[in-house]
Amino acid sequence: MGPRCGMRTTKCQLLATSLCVMLLGLSIATLSTVTHYGLHFTLISNISLESNSYRFIHYAAFYFGICLSMTLILAALLSSAATVRESQCLTAMGFFCFALAFCGLIPAACWRYMHSTEVEDSMMDVYDFVYEEVRRNSSSFRRHELTAIHEAFLCCGKHSPFGDMTNVEHKTCPSSIAGQLQQAAERRVVHGGAQLCNAASPSCLPFYLGWWSVLLGDKTPHFADAVLQGVSLSSQDCLQEIRDFLRKHMDFISTLLGVTIGFMVYGMILTSFLWFSIHFSNNLDRKGKYILRER
Repeated sequence: MGPRCGMRTTKCQLLATSLCVMLLGLSIATLSTVTHYGLHFTLISNISLESNSYRFIHYAAFYFGICLSMTLILAALLSSAATVRESQCLTAMGFFCFALAFCGLIPAACWRYMHSTEVEDSMMDVYDFVYEEVRRNSSSFRRHELTAIHEAFLCCGKHSPFGDMTNVEHKTCPSSIAGQLQQAAERRVVHGGAQLCNAASPSCLPFYLGWWSVLLGDKTPHFADAVLQGVSLSSQDCLQEIRDFLRKHMDFISTLLGVTIGFMVYGMILTSFLWFSIHFSNNLDRKGKYILRER
């Protein structure tokens, strides 16, 4: 009963692993397609220059994801068929697909951790380039590209300690985003500004000036707008929004890679055990063919 139960347990585990690998393959294919054709990534890829590494990473990640997903789906199908038919050839092919996917995942995981900020830096370099082009020449065709980036990432300009750059934000921020930033800034100034402010810090000056304008009945619109604009722009920095968006996306990819590597190792162990079991005829459920010889 021991070998019989062990063989049945291995088959059940391999079938369950094949199902999970199939789902992982479909998930990776979906993620690769969304990443390649998604608005945020496609917009940056189309704007980036040839000297920027993001476009190469964008296409390389898509093709790698599609090839990996096809390998995972093929490994799941072969393993399932090998479990049902108890075929050594199908089992060996399933093991080869698991090993091939594992050999592709290890370099991808190493690149992810050794170049953890390369994608982030390349995307922010694209935004910096477009922003500076519009700042130097407001009539440049890059203005439409900058507006598209602001709409995609729901941000408005970038914060800089050197001088006033609000003219670019006025021309490229959509009205809907500007209205949301204005409302958020008003709530922050009136309700939450005092908790975040230190009386000895020079950055609190807009907050106190805003309170004085409210208490003393200051009706100067450009004064209040300047105060609220300083708060809103500092809290909606496009570089920070791009960084946060990419970190969430890359963290999800890292988790998916780790889970897939674990299933690849487990799949190789199960297919190896199944192949040796079939080879040495340890499967008690196998129905053999008997030939009677005449004496």
